Amino acid sequence: MQPSLSTEQIDGLKAFCTPTISNAIELFDIRPCTEGFMRPGLHCRFPEMGPIVGYAATATFAAQQPSATPSDWQAYYESVLAQPAPRISVAEDLDDEPIGALFGEVNTTVHKALGCVGHITNGGVRDIDEVREIGFQFISSCVQVAHAYVHLEDFAIPVQVGGVTVNPGDLLHADQHGFCIIPPEVAPHLAEACRGIEKVEQPLLELARSSAFTVAKYIQARAKSAQELAALSADFAQRITSR
Repeated sequence: MQPSLSTEQIDGLKAFCTPTISNAIELFDIRPCTEGFMRPGLHCRFPEMGPIVGYAATATFAAQQPSATPSDWQAYYESVLAQPAPRISVAEDLDDEPIGALFGEVNTTVHKALGCVGHITNGGVRDIDEVREIGFQFISSCVQVAHAYVHLEDFAIPVQVGGVTVNPGDLLHADQHGFCIIPPEVAPHLAEACRGIEKVEQPLLELARSSAFTVAKYIQARAKSAQELAALSADFAQRITSR
């Protein structure tokens, strides 16, 4: 198991948007470019809050029918606290169609006390104004009125949310674009990789914004940036293979 990141490293990752994080992960050539990030269907409820970073505390739930047995909330809370801080609740709604929200003002307040900074679910959420005031991020498929018969089915297991399998303890980066999973091997180097990408992209942006822009100049600059990105990729990929 990889050691958890320091507060300074977490804050460093929060300085970048999730698309930049996703681009930087590609430099390490550690997984296919089609894996590890949220698919369409979920929506960030508070885009103005900016990025969150945290370790996944997972659960499954349902709300269509009453539970046959009471939810073991104490064991669940302990499973949340077993993950490194900061934490992000990731909960899979098992109902065919969302009908009851697991998170509203009360559950949000409790999870903030447990060190969570956000909740990601393929189900619904509620109490939007209250949760915004709390400063807690929601990414969900919908907004709902009721909790119906909501109850936990299981926890501390792999879950399917947003077209991605999220395992307990996965490091997540999320913002208004969605979320991605940060491989543990790349996490300590990722902020530096993001800065490298931004440095390579800056000349392209400056040229495109200037009166000197021409297609020929841009194609030339783009070829140079591709070479620089390839060199960056080789450097960062080598760092994790030579550990």
